[in-house]
Amino acid sequence: MTDTATWDVVEALPFTERGHPPHRHDVHQFLYVPLGRIVVTVDGREHPVGSTTGLWIPAQVEHSAWFSRDALIVAEHFDAWEHDLPYREATPVEVTSHARERLLARTRSGVEELGDAALFAVLTGLRGSRLPLPEPRSAIARAVARCLAGAPGDPRTATEWAAQHYTSSTSLRRAFRAETGLAFTEWRTRLRLNHSLDLLAKGMLVGAVAARVGFTSANGYILAFRRHFGETPGAYIARRNSPGGPHDGQLQDS
Repeated sequence: MTDTATWDVVEALPFTERGHPPHRHDVHQFLYVPLGRIVVTVDGREHPVGSTTGLWIPAQVEHSAWFSRDALIVAEHFDAWEHDLPYREATPVEVTSHARERLLARTRSGVEELGDAALFAVLTGLRGSRLPLPEPRSAIARAVARCLAGAPGDPRTATEWAAQHYTSSTSLRRAFRAETGLAFTEWRTRLRLNHSLDLLAKGMLVGAVAARVGFTSANGYILAFRRHFGETPGAYIARRNSPGGPHDGQLQDS
């Protein structure tokens, strides 16, 4: 094992404001934070984890973490040899009420062993859920967020949005980061990806979906979709339409 023993058991401990330096696990890890907030950094990308968001970190993926002062962290670990995780990169997922109940019940039980198959099935069943997307609170940032929610494909940059609302791009970007835990560009990408799920469900082709939600190329959309959801748009719609196997001959990953 490359990690200390504290990473080999379920963690549900209040932490003071601090973090962990870059490290790896020999096991798959699922992080959930019912209270407070943490930010996990992988390859320069920040992944906020809170009360509605979980994060899968596959075995051997290097990551660091920052904890808020009041963070209560639940960490589930799964043997990489026994459990075939559908993700190869750190992947955020929305935690359903059912998954939350299972996680908290297991925490209360005081179990300190690698996660069981039933729980693994529940947590990997979150695959394809909408990405967590907190709404900013300040007036200007909230106005921009709502405009984008109505038109995800709007190509205006943060600088252009800021000019329209007579503020600086630095202030707008800072508001998104402070109030949602996400950079403006990441927030917009998640919005576009969430919107794209509805269009895929209606049978729209991948290239058309990419253009409709604001990606400059189908390939860029596919890469973003895979990075955030752990599978391509074509695989997602095939699985959605036929749990027993893909039957979609129209949607291709190109």
